[in-house]
Amino acid sequence: MPRITLEVSEELSQQLAQVGDRLPELLALSLQQPAVPAQVYRYILDFLASSPTPEQIAEFKPTPEMQERLRTLLTRSNAGELTPTELKELDEYERIEHLVVMIKAGNLSYLTS
Repeated sequence: MPRITLEVSEELSQQLAQVGDRLPELLALSLQQPAVPAQVYRYILDFLASSPTPEQIAEFKPTPEMQERLRTLLTRSNAGELTPTELKELDEYERIEHLVVMIKAGNLSYLTS
């Protein structure tokens, strides 16, 4: 197994000593990035937590920044230029879109009655 040597502050050294054998696990976890930024999930959760009306649910859409990012990912995908990380991001946006579509579809009966 490779060995890595780091220079760290005294304070960080004390904190690292407290985690002991868990340091490799913690380092691995810290390197994992979510497929999409946390603010995307926060935006959706905040909306749902606001007890939206059926009309607001029907009108719900991504922020302009999310829409721009999706356009970029789709353009790069169509050109065959997505990195593995971008592919994971696009896949997660598709899962989120599917979830929102299901929420909106479940809301249809309230709008049509």
